[in-house]
Amino acid sequence: VRGLCPLKHILLQEEDNTLVFEAQFESGNLQKVVKVTEFEYELTLHIDLHTSRHTCWYYFQVSNMQAGLPYRFTIVNFPKPNSLYKWGLQLLLYSEADAKEHKIGWRRTGSEIKYYKNNASQGEQQYFSLTWTCQFPHDQDTCYFAHCYPYTYSNLQEYLATISKDPVKSRFCKIDVLCHSLAGNTVYVLIITSPTKSGRHSKRKAVILTARVHPGETNSSWIMKGFLDYILGDSGQARHLWDTFVFKVVPMLNPDGVIVGNHRCSLTGQDLNRKYRSNMKKCYPSVWYTRNMIKRVMEERNVFLYCDIHGHNMKQNVFMYGCERKQQATALYLQPHVFPLLLSKSCPDKFSLPDCCFRVLKNKGSTGRVVMWKMGIKNSYTLEAS
Repeated sequence: VRGLCPLKHILLQEEDNTLVFEAQFESGNLQKVVKVTEFEYELTLHIDLHTSRHTCWYYFQVSNMQAGLPYRFTIVNFPKPNSLYKWGLQLLLYSEADAKEHKIGWRRTGSEIKYYKNNASQGEQQYFSLTWTCQFPHDQDTCYFAHCYPYTYSNLQEYLATISKDPVKSRFCKIDVLCHSLAGNTVYVLIITSPTKSGRHSKRKAVILTARVHPGETNSSWIMKGFLDYILGDSGQARHLWDTFVFKVVPMLNPDGVIVGNHRCSLTGQDLNRKYRSNMKKCYPSVWYTRNMIKRVMEERNVFLYCDIHGHNMKQNVFMYGCERKQQATALYLQPHVFPLLLSKSCPDKFSLPDCCFRVLKNKGSTGRVVMWKMGIKNSYTLEAS
C-alpha cells in the first residue's frame, strides 16, 4: 500500500557515517528522518492510512552504524499526552549480528528516555516527542527498533501452518476461513474441541476469543499465541478444556492494518472496534462476519465467555473491562466480576483486579465487548495488557 519498492534518498560516500533507515517491509512504520547532528536524528512516523492521527506504532530498520557511540533519536509526532515511556517503558532493539552469532532476539534498550510536549501542532492537535539514546552492539550491523514485539500477518500464517501439519493438533483444531479483508487477506477462525459422538457435541458451551483488531497492539497477538500454545498442548488441563468447551478463535481481526503498519485503524481509516453494530459488510467484513458467527453459535449452544484481547499504551498491568447493569439483582450484578476475580487469584503477579472496570460508557456502545453483552453473553470482556 505504501509502495512496493524501497526508495533510498541517501547516497552514501566512502567513510560517510550517516545512518540508513528503512521501513518498507511488513508492519513497518517510519515516514521521514532528518539528520540533526552527526549522531542525532529526528524521526516522523506515518499516521494511520486515511486518518489525521493514531500515531503510536513504529517499526523500522537502521544500518551503517558504529558500535559504542551514543546515537540520539527523537520521534516528533505522537498525539497522546501520556505514555508508558514516562513510567519506565523502554524501546525494543533487534540486532541481526547478535541473532546470528549469539541467538539473541529482541531486547529492551535505550537510556535517557523522555516523553514530552513539543512545539509542533496542527490545528488543535498538539504533538509530543519520544527521545532516547542508544549504543549499537556492532559496527555495520542491521538493527531494528519497535514499539512492542512485532507479530506480523506472516507470523500468524506460519504458526497456523504448523498447526495444520501437526497430525495430533489438527484432530481437534480446525482452521477455517471466516472471511477476506478489503485487501483480500484471509481472516482465519479456529474451532478447537475434541471429537465427539453425534448429538453430544451440541451440549458443550462455547468460548469465543478474538485479537488484534488494533494493529499496533502486538501484545494481543502474543497473548493469543500463548493461549493457543496452551490449549493445543498435551496437558491434562488442556484435554479437559477440549472435552468441556467449543473454542471459536479469531486470532487477527485486522490483517490489512497489521500489514501496512497502522496503529489503530483499517485500510479505510476506521477503528473496527467501533463498528460491531454496523451492517456494512463490505466495509468491515471481519467484524461483520465475527458478529454473525457468534449469532449462529448462540443459536446452537450457550456462550460461556467472549473475550477480545487488546494492548494498552497508557496503563500498566493486565486487566479487564467487563459489562454490568447497576439495576441488576445482587447475584447477577456480581457475575461479571467473577472471571476477573478468578484470574487475579490464579496469577496475582500478572493480573490486576483493581485496574478492572465494569462500567458501560456511551462511547463504547459499538465495541465488541458491549455488543456481545447486549446480544446476551453475560461474561463479555476486553482483556487489556500493558
